Amino acid sequence: MTFNVTGNKLNAILNQRSQDTLMANNWNVVQYSVLVHMFAQVSGLEVGELVHVISDMHIYDRHIEMVKELISREPLPAPKFKMNKEIKNFYDFTVDDFEITDYNYGKSLGKIPVAI
Repeated sequence: MTFNVTGNKLNAILNQRSQDTLMANNWNVVQYSVLVHMFAQVSGLEVGELVHVISDMHIYDRHIEMVKELISREPLPAPKFKMNKEIKNFYDFTVDDFEITDYNYGKSLGKIPVAI
């Protein structure tokens, strides 16, 4: 991960060698987005952009029908992310300092087979 500051904004570029899109993409985006928010806050900066570069982004054959199902669905509004603004030291964050509200989700796809 590479960080840069433009004006008063902290930007980040995440370079990922490989990714199982169906299994991991949403988790990777959420985790690194939160990390950028945390670093920006404790650095006294605003949150800028997160660019996610994936060199080998793949969908396995056993995931194709599940991916087709997901992309055929009507998009839902994004949830709201809140973070305790009082934290000024990165190592002082705890799980209680984060809140997700208005989280809407669709029907579960069931078990997603892991490709080995």
